Amino acid sequence: MTTPVVAIAYYSGYGHTTVLAEAVRDGAVQAGAVVHLIKVDQITDEQWGLLDASDAIVFGSPTYMGTASGAFHQFAESTSKRWSVHSWKDKLAAGFSNSGAKSGDKLHTLQYFTVLAAQHGMTWVNLGLHPGWNSSTASEDDLNRLGFYLGVGAQTPTDQGPEAVHKADMATAEHLGRRVAEQARIYAAGRAAVGA
Repeated sequence: MTTPVVAIAYYSGYGHTTVLAEAVRDGAVQAGAVVHLIKVDQITDEQWGLLDASDAIVFGSPTYMGTASGAFHQFAESTSKRWSVHSWKDKLAAGFSNSGAKSGDKLHTLQYFTVLAAQHGMTWVNLGLHPGWNSSTASEDDLNRLGFYLGVGAQTPTDQGPEAVHKADMATAEHLGRRVAEQARIYAAGRAAVGA
């Protein structure tokens, strides 16, 4: 059985997104993956190599002014060298974002990640969950409490630190990590079976 390698490429301005990145990592490790946490604003040549060698890359950023942070955008633009030679083609991709508001236009950030992945020829892994907290018998503690499909959308009050990241959002991020690792294993087994 192949051990999937998952890289989490993320930016965190105040620490909230780091908490989510660590939760994605924990979920992927639970599913048997080797995981690399990579802060995109501090990326090294060695870490670029880790991204290139990964089976899946999970993108993460807070949502600032309706999109991913400027630091994440700078990283994305720096991937053009990989784009030009198809370095990330056929890798898996997924994403997560946090903002102060329950919506906060995080959907736009997740869509930005999907377009970035598509330009690289990557295959997107969605959250694979129904929305939580959407009926009178549901709870704010449900997985996917904010009802995103593309990836993890988390909300933390702007006047609270990383310790206030909602436990349900952390659990949803762990779920995404497990899902990405499991899909990477299935993807690799399929490639091996067809000799691709």
